[in-house]
Amino acid sequence: MNSFDFEYPYLLLFIFPLLYCMYKCKEYLKPRYFVHLHFLSAKKSFPKLEWLLKIIIFLLLCIALSSPIIVDKINPLNRHGKDILLAIDASGSMNSSGFDAQNEVSGGERLSRFEITKKIATEFIEKRQEDNVGIVLYGDFAFIASPITYEKNIVVEMLGYLTHGMAGQNTAIGEAIAMGVRAFKHSKAKSKIIILLTDGEHNSGATSPKDAIALAKDKNIKIYTIGIGNKGEADEALLKKIANESDGEFFSAASAKELQEVYEKIDETESSKIKSREYLLKDYYYFIFLLLALAVLLYLLYREAKK
Repeated sequence: MNSFDFEYPYLLLFIFPLLYCMYKCKEYLKPRYFVHLHFLSAKKSFPKLEWLLKIIIFLLLCIALSSPIIVDKINPLNRHGKDILLAIDASGSMNSSGFDAQNEVSGGERLSRFEITKKIATEFIEKRQEDNVGIVLYGDFAFIASPITYEKNIVVEMLGYLTHGMAGQNTAIGEAIAMGVRAFKHSKAKSKIIILLTDGEHNSGATSPKDAIALAKDKNIKIYTIGIGNKGEADEALLKKIANESDGEFFSAASAKELQEVYEKIDETESSKIKSREYLLKDYYYFIFLLLALAVLLYLLYREAKK
């Protein structure tokens, strides 16, 4: 919500005493003597235009000095949401096609499982208006492709650069979870979630799934696991174990449409307060009042020059 305010409102307090002084303290006029006073009219007139223009200039300058601003009080770092880490399998098997046989996502293109997963993950990230999101990519090893951040446009852009095979051809599920836990190092959110997606079995990496689960439980991180592809391709027993022991949930998806439905279900999880530094966006408008004051001053000088 935007609101109008002054950065230095106390300067406005000087307006009224100075106006009073301007009214009482008349300009010094050099005396002129007239013999024939009857030529002078005794009729009172309205305040001179010049005097009003000087008052307007004075008021505009006072307002400019107090620095009028528009404050955006929406705080993207202090809102209700979650810290979510997407751990995406980029092994060799993710290059296989046929996952989107009905063309629900690909729009007629023949895309690999990995490309379809990226498309659906992108939609999921863009919907997370109140969350911080990050990405871990894994194969033989795991790495943080994007740290957990509120800048979801950057996360989506980084996701677009990722390709299958970047981390090797195998599936290091334990490494993916351990790297995901590391990504939450600076997180202050009460609700921390890893969404781990794979179409294979754990067969690589120095960290076992058992040790990785212990790391996640120690940091109070909930893990949702998704096994994609035909039944039997993903290690459903391991994925269920990971989800159950971390208070998460296991899902399976045999098509792109089912994968979309899985992300929609995860989307309904509870939210919590993310504690972070305050962020205020300020737009300054003092220059508008300075320009107005300058315009009035130039008009006043023009009038004086014509006399």
